[in-house]
Amino acid sequence: MTFPKLLIATALLLFTLIGIAAWSKSGKKEESSPLLIEGTMSPIEVNLEPIPPSKKTPPVIAEAPKIQEKAKPIIDSKPLSSAHLPSANRIEELFNTKDPKLSIVETITYKSRVPWQKGRPAWLSDYAGHYNTSRHFIARSLNGKPDYFQQELAEGDRFNVFKEGKNLEFYLLIDTARSKMWFYALDLDQQERILLKTYAVGLGRIDPSKPSGLLTPLGKYSLGNKIAIYKPKMMGFHNGQKTEMIRTFGTRWVPFEKEISGCTAPAKGFGLHGVPWTSNDKGEIVEDIRSLGQYDSDGCIRLASADMEELFAIIITKPTTVEIVKDFADAKLPGKER
Repeated sequence: MTFPKLLIATALLLFTLIGIAAWSKSGKKEESSPLLIEGTMSPIEVNLEPIPPSKKTPPVIAEAPKIQEKAKPIIDSKPLSSAHLPSANRIEELFNTKDPKLSIVETITYKSRVPWQKGRPAWLSDYAGHYNTSRHFIARSLNGKPDYFQQELAEGDRFNVFKEGKNLEFYLLIDTARSKMWFYALDLDQQERILLKTYAVGLGRIDPSKPSGLLTPLGKYSLGNKIAIYKPKMMGFHNGQKTEMIRTFGTRWVPFEKEISGCTAPAKGFGLHGVPWTSNDKGEIVEDIRSLGQYDSDGCIRLASADMEELFAIIITKPTTVEIVKDFADAKLPGKER
């Protein structure tokens, strides 16, 4: 090859190498452009829409939603001290026909013929109406255990009723930060309150837009008389759909009736009820107590079935107030503690 031809070939090879290098550099810039676009997204968007893992995606981005899910609710933001909070369980003192027995109840002996019942024998329901005490309350006292449906009476049987002439109401105080409920009897004649029992409860889901931080409202409400008892296979309508009611409300329902003071939401739609029931591994329907102590409901107060059933038996024939506060210290309890 002559020298001029060699010089021309060398020049062509050099220009070719420069062109390849320029094309390669341009290709790398285009490849990086998606990362620049991704970098303009807000952190919320990145966290809520995890990007599928790849060589260019750090694993931490896909894990970000888990960090959000574990965020503490607003109601847990202040330190809580439970060392000096009252606690009691005196429920059996309502039903005992022997001591110990609370002064707000009395024990009577069943007679089918009584002066206040004219024309026919008195049955358990008649005693319930006369003493303003529920049939379920009488049944538990009569049976000596939490059996609310066995209501057969025989001459000489003994059971408790609320003391005749006693000016009595009930008061429920719910602390949303602790998921606890204090159950009081109020003796209005003596202006005294008696702590009967403390319960664990489930409450409404976290909602920072609400004054309480939850779907459960704050304030004082009265309870209503449109109560319900549910058993397996009993159907009804909830949110416009036919459903087995025990799966939503457990075995008992007591609604809020009206607002009294400091209420952050209307009473309608809220209430006390049992934890939902669900099917277990054997196909049996059983209560699901996992929501106790949790923020999982649509706003109602949930109790374990046994707790809700005994509360139901006691309160449904007396005026009852429920006060919901963020902290026990915020409560405005009536009367003096006995």
